[in-house]
Amino acid sequence: MVGLDQSLFDLPRTHRAREKTLLLTADRDYAFSPDGDSDPLATLQTRIDDRTARVGIVGLGYVGLPLAVEFGAQFPVVGFDSDARRVREIMRGKSPILDVADHRLEDLLGQGQFSATGDFSQMRDCDVLVICVPTPLGKNKEPDLSYVKSAANAIVANLRPGQLVVLESTTYPGTTDEMLLPLLSSRGMKIDRDFLLAFSPERVDPGNKQFNITEIPKVVGGCSELSTEVAASFYGSIIHSVHPVSTARVAEMSKLLENTFRLVNIGLANEMALLARHLHINSHEAIEAAATKPFGFMPFYPGPGVGGHCIPLDPQYLSWKAKREGFDARFITLAEDVNAAMPKRIVEMVANALNDDKKALNGSRVLILGAAYKSDTDDTRHSPAIAILDLLRDRHAEVVYHDPLVERLDIDLSEWAEWRAVKAPPAVDRRNPHVRTLSGEIPARRRYDSLTSVELTASELERADCVVIVTAHEDVDYRLVLEHAKIVVDTRAAISPAQRAGAKARVIAL
Repeated sequence: MVGLDQSLFDLPRTHRAREKTLLLTADRDYAFSPDGDSDPLATLQTRIDDRTARVGIVGLGYVGLPLAVEFGAQFPVVGFDSDARRVREIMRGKSPILDVADHRLEDLLGQGQFSATGDFSQMRDCDVLVICVPTPLGKNKEPDLSYVKSAANAIVANLRPGQLVVLESTTYPGTTDEMLLPLLSSRGMKIDRDFLLAFSPERVDPGNKQFNITEIPKVVGGCSELSTEVAASFYGSIIHSVHPVSTARVAEMSKLLENTFRLVNIGLANEMALLARHLHINSHEAIEAAATKPFGFMPFYPGPGVGGHCIPLDPQYLSWKAKREGFDARFITLAEDVNAAMPKRIVEMVANALNDDKKALNGSRVLILGAAYKSDTDDTRHSPAIAILDLLRDRHAEVVYHDPLVERLDIDLSEWAEWRAVKAPPAVDRRNPHVRTLSGEIPARRRYDSLTSVELTASELERADCVVIVTAHEDVDYRLVLEHAKIVVDTRAAISPAQRAGAKARVIAL
């Protein structure tokens, strides 16, 4: 077998199919024929080249649905999801996420380029199957691959010769070849003869208006060289730049490295912000000054904690794998401790600000601005707003929230065991006030709650004893906030120093 030719993936798309055929002919005992009769994998490559391959996306969430829409512009696509309600909404042309507009779904549905189903037997009709399911953590911060295993078992039940399977869900190095490959081979099929298997980490950034899927370089690593080649060819049909790597493990590691890098640097920014406050220094001004250096520095900014699926969870997959190998990933643990403590730090800032006005946090009304984990998205997964909200209520504050993109906030507080690692006060189960739960030393059990976003009005701001900016959405009227709020705790630098200087509200910045 010859090595991968990196220059292949830098060619214009119109030349890739011809060059690809030559490369694979040299590498294998048989060549691709135009009619695809030579072998099932030849037929697969031919269908990818002429855009007739049927693509199956397993999981229609924040990763899977945008991917399905992008592939739907080039290939016939079927999306698989076990949530029957979600499938019905999608088939009605109603997108469950902001990053996919309803009209794009409606167009693809009308053209017959896309459909959604809960019938996993239709996987047999697909040439390519891409797994985009959640990979959460267990109660002891161990990887929970139950969704991946469930998707893989459904694929195994419908696997036929001539299919490419790709895992996009973030996981620890070794998952694709140690777990998926044995499953797919369990019924006598063999990689490179009957099927191909690769890992290609998702790089979805909810709410990012600057980069879409087609513009973000795609890393691809297969469990065989042929798997890498064909998977890279598949993604190259819609993505401008594909970066093939030698193995699936390298691709898996690259994703965890990306997000561990962010976790550690955000942790550093948060710790520096706390130190700067102690020294009466504006941390954002210091960061912006440091960022003027044209080399050797990349700005990261402090905030109320980390959220979303990637940064709070992904490094834990790497830490878990490291421990299994007898290695202590100390940077990950330290950064997690700093970031996990930030919601409690914000609550302390609120309490101190109220105390300066001779008010107790107990009984005060606190308005949280922003429930999503980042600006201009409705994604509330692991949002620090939820941890802050819960900690405030633990201290008997009256808490409401406003978010222009999150009308209703449904909370499963069992997610927040990780926030309690710094021994925050134990929460009280409001259905049974005599039972204390979610402390750092008591195993978390499931507890549910929900809130509805209040309208941001002058009267609502005046009713609040303190306003906490947790998410800096563009559509929030911060002039109204500064005009009518009494105290504003700004965790996102949403209020500039100039605005603070002329504000009626007292602004406390992180």
